[in-house]
Amino acid sequence: MKVGCLHAHYSNIEYIQDAMGSKAEFVHYVDPGLMNRLTHDTSFDLTKAKAKVADQINWMAQSGVDAILITCTNYIALLEEEDLVTSIPVIKIDEPFFNEICKITQPQVLLFTNPATVEGTMKRLNDYAVSRGQLPPDIEVCIIDNTFDFIMQGKKNRYSEEISTYIKNLHQSDPGKKISVAQLSMAEAAKRAAEELQVTIGNPLESLAAFFSSEEIYYEEAQE
Repeated sequence: MKVGCLHAHYSNIEYIQDAMGSKAEFVHYVDPGLMNRLTHDTSFDLTKAKAKVADQINWMAQSGVDAILITCTNYIALLEEEDLVTSIPVIKIDEPFFNEICKITQPQVLLFTNPATVEGTMKRLNDYAVSRGQLPPDIEVCIIDNTFDFIMQGKKNRYSEEISTYIKNLHQSDPGKKISVAQLSMAEAAKRAAEELQVTIGNPLESLAAFFSSEEIYYEEAQE
């Protein structure tokens, strides 16, 4: 199976390849420009942003891939399904993650570094729960301020250090609270903090890897 991946930053390529490179052939497409515009230009027309995402997906669908994976939660929130002219599967990285989040009945904290991602992600999460006959999960959203620019500037180590430190401090202040990170770019830091703290920190990458393992036969059969 060949999967086209749409990323908002080049660093996400490594996450996908390391976690799932044996599960499929991944072809990576990166567009950091749109995310940068959405983050810093409050006057940017969202209609144009939605059209840009749909155009990118439709273009990728013509490149010989069997499925498309969108790893950017903001791009997912912008995607209008009716604007797509392809019938190939479009996998949204947040949906397997939402499935895991909705299994948790206790209060939990969901961490973000990109404020522009929060509203769209939370709306999709609540809609996901309701569509399955569930109440929206009890979530406290926390934004780790002044960190997202590090990953956009290529300062991956600094970015991960800031997130990992935040998670460890948060756990120390409330050891019983369930913590997850919402963005793929945060997965490495979450894993590092989880290993140091000896606790589980939810992240979209682990949920996605489990999803691909369970859905692999389905996609292979769909190609036949």
